[in-house]
Formats: sequence, C-alpha cells, structure tokens
Amino acid sequence: MASVVEVTAETFEREVLRSEVPVLVDFWAGWCAPCRMVAPVMERIAEKYGGRVKVAKVDVDAEPELAARFGVSGIPTIAFFEPGEQPKAVVGALPEGALEEAFGLRRFLGEAA
Repeated sequence: MASVVEVTAETFEREVLRSEVPVLVDFWAGWCAPCRMVAPVMERIAEKYGGRVKVAKVDVDAEPELAARFGVSGIPTIAFFEPGEQPKAVVGALPEGALEEAFGLRRFLGEAA
C-alpha cells in the first residue's frame, strides 16, 4: 500500500525532481483547515495510484524556501511534477475527482481505468 511521503528541502530533489514516476505534491501547513480537508484525499490518491504516481507533502512552515522556489502563495497548493514537464499547480481544497481531472491522473491507471 502506497503512502504519502513527507518531503523536506533536503529530500525534495531525490523524492520529487528525480523521481521516475510523476509526483503530486501537497504544499500545506498544520494550522490550515482546508489543508486538513485535502489530507485524506491525498492519502486516497496515494493508495489508488500506488507505484504509478507518488504523493508527497511539503510543510510550508518548516520548508519556506521550497514554497518560495515554486511560487506557493496560497495553501493548500497541489503541484504535479511529471518527468520532463514543467510543474502544474492548483490552489484550494479540491475533491479527488477534480485533482484527477486537473492533472490527467487517470491516464496512469492504464487499462483498468
């Protein structure tokens, strides 16, 4: 069962930028109520796409340099890093289907989708 990976400035390059599979990154903070609403959605996506799409979390309070590097000005910001592509991002507590649609995630489910 795939789980959400906590990412720091130290591990971001390895876990996200050099990942062999696409990575969905949740930029969040513990005090943010909409961020807490997104957490179970990210866990479901991690389970559903386990091995095909990695799901990671970045605490913007602990890692402000990462938030600044990727232009995160509102949270939750969900960014999608696909190898060889520019990252794409959406802001707000979106439901699972909206996130799948925004980033075209269902294509990673293959024949079973």
